[in-house]
Amino acid sequence: MIDSIVQEVSKLNRRQLLLQTLNLGLIITSALTIWKTLILVTGSESPVVVVLSGSMEPGFYRGDILFLHMPRRPVETGDVVVFNTDGREIPIVHRVIKVHQRADGSGHLDILTKASQGLVWAEGDNNWGDDRSLYPKGQLWLNKDHLMGRVVGYLPHVGRVTIIMNDYPFVKYLLIAVLGLFVVTSRE
Repeated sequence: MIDSIVQEVSKLNRRQLLLQTLNLGLIITSALTIWKTLILVTGSESPVVVVLSGSMEPGFYRGDILFLHMPRRPVETGDVVVFNTDGREIPIVHRVIKVHQRADGSGHLDILTKASQGLVWAEGDNNWGDDRSLYPKGQLWLNKDHLMGRVVGYLPHVGRVTIIMNDYPFVKYLLIAVLGLFVVTSRE
């Protein structure tokens, strides 16, 4: 298989190879442009996420793709949010169980959205208790800076491919290589 791909690429003249490489670059640029546009439209730093654990079952299952939005209205009890605390690489998807508005004495306010002040306390639907054990030591609440967005929609089980690529990184690189070779070797 690899020999046939190498032979196919060697048959291309320089102009065809340059054109196919340019097409690959345009595909990558288009994908990045679409992603950045989604970030601007949704107000979320990551407008699409994949559920990686079973903590939100039966609402969301491992492998569901969630669509996020950071609306102007304040987060309310019952909202499903995605957040990331300091020191954690992977965002967490959980339901808000309590919103606490407060000022810290210095006049500085912790803010959820531009429209209101407050802090959030969240837990997974399939968890027994609150999420304080997931927060950094000494942190009791989430604030606006921790929130990545509110869940506004989902596609069930479509993200399982992402989970496979996270669990087995060689699959990700193999898929990228195969797709790149298809683009470069296609003659259209």
